[in-house]
Amino acid sequence: MSNKTLPTWVDVGVLPLINVCLAFIVSGFVILLIGESPLEAVKYIVTGAFGYDEGIGYTLFYTTNFIFTGLAVSIAFHAGLFNIGGEGQAYIGGLGVGLMCLSLDSFMPWWALLPFAIAAGGAFGAAWAFIPAYLQAYRGSHVVITTIMFNFIASALMVYLLVNVLIEPGSMAPQSRSIMEAATLPSMQNLFAAIGIDIANSPLNVSIFLAMICCVLVWLLLWHTRLGYAIRMIGFNENAAVYSGINTRRIIVITMCISGAISALVGINEVMGAQERILLDFVAGAGFTGIAVALMGRNHPVGIVIASLLFGALKQGGAELSFENPDIPNNIVVVIEGLVILFCGALTLMTKPSMEKLFLKFYAKKENANV
Repeated sequence: MSNKTLPTWVDVGVLPLINVCLAFIVSGFVILLIGESPLEAVKYIVTGAFGYDEGIGYTLFYTTNFIFTGLAVSIAFHAGLFNIGGEGQAYIGGLGVGLMCLSLDSFMPWWALLPFAIAAGGAFGAAWAFIPAYLQAYRGSHVVITTIMFNFIASALMVYLLVNVLIEPGSMAPQSRSIMEAATLPSMQNLFAAIGIDIANSPLNVSIFLAMICCVLVWLLLWHTRLGYAIRMIGFNENAAVYSGINTRRIIVITMCISGAISALVGINEVMGAQERILLDFVAGAGFTGIAVALMGRNHPVGIVIASLLFGALKQGGAELSFENPDIPNNIVVVIEGLVILFCGALTLMTKPSMEKLFLKFYAKKENANV
């Protein structure tokens, strides 16, 4: 082991866990300050997220969205790009998913339609990411600024389309017609019922398996392909990448398009799965949460899955907490999420030096014992 670096399992697993524990300790003091019991709050959060099958379903449903957006942000991070536009890319990607489903739902069952929906959503999400990527690579516009602006443009565009173009005839709500039932993704309740297991209804659907497949594909892309090597090299040292002959402009555009395409898969979970239609604000902040997920997960698929599960549990458990104890405001969950982001992002190096010293001493003793 290098005398300057930690093992990957420590950097990806142990350090984030320590930072999360610190965030929860501080959150406990915040809850004490408002006159409530931290232990009672933890009980409601854990019970709401994992205590019954419906709660688990909602937790995993939110987790699925966060995996998609976390992976999207992580790919951009590996190229040294801070993609803040996951919210807008997921929104426009969901539009592509919805348009494909609404066009073909009378001709195809869900399993035949799914590849077309993925392709359409990915194309729309990649196209929405392409413009900021091009401006960054060829015009010097900072990708953070352009992607933030494109989030607002996406929101305005969706409002216009759903109010004036895609609105269901005779409806006052800004939403499309429902996708035909045969063309929507099977819920996990139906999937378990097919094998004789009865679980409560929830929005969780088979797109969670798509999220797991994406984790494997992203891992293969980044660490086992030439493109992934080029992406990571640009992130480590762009000047060295240029010197080695890598076309950095081209790789930046490709990376951002891949990032946008993965964000768009939120539309599979929401539009083709849970909502069964296009409607306003179906992304519900998942694009921004993906930034925190990527930071906490150290931009590694395994870490992203764990971080997504944590944020999914906080979202579902926080709803349960607000319901069971109205004296604790719903915004307390936002505070907890903010503290997790603070400790796993801005303060991530606070514990790393101590952990490095601890593990270096441990490995030194182990090597001396072997000698």
